[in-house]
Amino acid sequence: MKIFAETERLVLRELAYTDENDLFEMDSDPDVHLFLENNPVKSIDEITKVIEMLKKQYKENGIARWAVVDKVTNECVGWSGLKYFNQLLNNHHNFYELGYRFKKKHWGKGFATESSIAIVDYGFNNLNVDSIFAITDPKNVNSKKVLTKLGFDFQETFDYEGDPTDWFELKKMNWGNKKSNR
Repeated sequence: MKIFAETERLVLRELAYTDENDLFEMDSDPDVHLFLENNPVKSIDEITKVIEMLKKQYKENGIARWAVVDKVTNECVGWSGLKYFNQLLNNHHNFYELGYRFKKKHWGKGFATESSIAIVDYGFNNLNVDSIFAITDPKNVNSKKVLTKLGFDFQETFDYEGDPTDWFELKKMNWGNKKSNR
């Protein structure tokens, strides 16, 4: 499996079918899906299809969400990464969006911030993008804290499939300046 980045505590690598049970544990939890259309997965088959979709994105776009693995326990604690959007979203297309999701038992440990710092660095330095975007439910206070800590700027609230959604942006030219604030 390809390793994309490492942090002090985490390995960020390509998701694999061996991650199915960890991803099922995460995505079958209603609390994890509270701000994600409130639709937890019901079977491992759903997770298998997600991994197949991500493997297709790796092949087509060279990037997709990555497994976040705890170096000490070797547990896949969730996923984090960039998704390439070539379809229109909030009047933007051909852009990269940061996303992350973790097992509830690992919330509050700083994994979202730690993995996202490595991912944003990867996007700006390896993919040479000028901006990275992120979206979140306006009520998801913890996700908004992570984005703000990373230096993302709130742009607007827009309608995403009938739901209000907050739109954030981080520009490459501001990344170095904002890094010192984390």
